[in-house]
Amino acid sequence: MDLTQATAENMEYMIEAIKTKLRMASGAAMQASAFPLEKYEDLQDLYEMVLSKEHLSISEVEAVASELGKLRK
Repeated sequence: MDLTQATAENMEYMIEAIKTKLRMASGAAMQASAFPLEKYEDLQDLYEMVLSKEHLSISEVEAVASELGKLRK
């Protein structure tokens, strides 16, 4: 998948990957349509950081969830 292109499909892919990695219980509430395409680069940075880590601490999960909340419309 070519994540260099800012598309809704790529945003959905990255959000799903982040939700899976974080094992978010409230993942159903985190819809890709809630994120504006203008925030694509910020979401991509967050995606790359999350997937680069083998394990995330509780505080890291909370920080990522907070950042996702800030990126939403």
